[in-house]
Amino acid sequence: MKIKAITSKWLESNGRRLDCGPYMSGAIEARMLIKKIWFVPLADLTHGFCGGIFKAPRLSPNYVSDPSHGLPYLSSTDILCCDLSFVPLIANSQAKGLKDYFVEKGMTLVTSSGDTGRTAFARDDMHGMMGSPHFMRIKPNETKIDPGYLFAFLSSKYGNRLMVSGTYGSIIQAIEPHHISDLPVPRLGSVEQEAHQLVVDAAELRSQSNLLLEQAIDLLLEKSELPKLAGAIPSKFDVNVVPSSSVLARLDGLFHSRFHAEVVETIKGSKNGGVKVSEIADSVIEPTRFKRIPIEENEFSVPFFGTTPLMWATPKPNYFLSRTQRDMDSYIVSQHTLLIPRSGQIAGLIGTAVLPYGDLINGTVTEDAIRVNCVRDIDAGFLFVALRSDYGIRQLKARSYGSSIPHLDVKQIGQVIVPRLGTTDFEIIGKMGIEVASMRNEAIEAENQAISLVERAIEEGGR
Repeated sequence: MKIKAITSKWLESNGRRLDCGPYMSGAIEARMLIKKIWFVPLADLTHGFCGGIFKAPRLSPNYVSDPSHGLPYLSSTDILCCDLSFVPLIANSQAKGLKDYFVEKGMTLVTSSGDTGRTAFARDDMHGMMGSPHFMRIKPNETKIDPGYLFAFLSSKYGNRLMVSGTYGSIIQAIEPHHISDLPVPRLGSVEQEAHQLVVDAAELRSQSNLLLEQAIDLLLEKSELPKLAGAIPSKFDVNVVPSSSVLARLDGLFHSRFHAEVVETIKGSKNGGVKVSEIADSVIEPTRFKRIPIEENEFSVPFFGTTPLMWATPKPNYFLSRTQRDMDSYIVSQHTLLIPRSGQIAGLIGTAVLPYGDLINGTVTEDAIRVNCVRDIDAGFLFVALRSDYGIRQLKARSYGSSIPHLDVKQIGQVIVPRLGTTDFEIIGKMGIEVASMRNEAIEAENQAISLVERAIEEGGR
């Protein structure tokens, strides 16, 4: 429970709001600090459709599976992710009338309902995508402000506190464009250009990392002489005939479908055949469930992540745990540990492999992420690429079990087959996988540096 005494003037300046949010978040103190510096209202620094601060209209998306007939439709969770290859497609016919709401490179995107106030900088690979009404688009006027600096400020503790102070609602929190239009943006001179360049560099690194992962997967298929597949998510009616002996262990249709059988048969019949994940990895383990007692962040704490933040461009911990908690070492992950969400919907996170970067490294991760531990980083890098290919994802999703919330177990992951390659090709692809994680890590460092620059300049009175 938190208690804070405030003056009646604070009530007057916040529209006589009586809910705790604006007063407990530190937003008022942030506004008072910024007003000691030269500042400009946010609405005076944006331009374009609806003044440059807007949300998309509510609609019932008509999803399609063929990329030639659809446009990526970002959710408020998708904008936080580094890899956008799994974003669903909205029909072109529906998206055609919504061009004013398309995401543009350089925009700052802000989650506006539920977990409000999370920010993302629109990268090259987001440009031209459509998105849900659950995040705001903020389009900067580049003749007045650098897009990267605006993002860095809105992502800083000062800008973010001001944004979320406008949230309303008791069950589902939300913020609207008019709540942030008068948000004071400090003008910080040369710091703005420096922060902008760091944010742009981070965005470029993330786009390049996604491109490198695609190139690594293409090289894997080329060296294995494997054809490209139509996709990794089952979306069509599927019929297959199997011998009775094959259903002695499992009866679920997806496991015996052509969607699954096609990839296994193709790998086994390829140039060098296949090899099981368990033959490359040192171990595939599922940690036991444990009681988690969140604590305040301090020198003795360690960040704890659920499965959703594993996919984010900048993974943020759900909370912190004590390093002294029993068996904590078994939950800490390293750069040699591949993480695979073990539960979720087939079209969702389940079976999507992650090679740790950012605060995930040496952080603790939920038992809902199965660990594929490798002795060498090259092995982890190769398995990351192989399991992120359509051949890997199809097998992982098809091997899940359960009708309501599908699950994977360690045995099923260990039995997944990946292409067998010679030592040289194996190491080239493994190094590419490692470089993908390294570039994402560098992007986080650059972005954090930009935000720190802005926060320090504000605290020093704009100097």
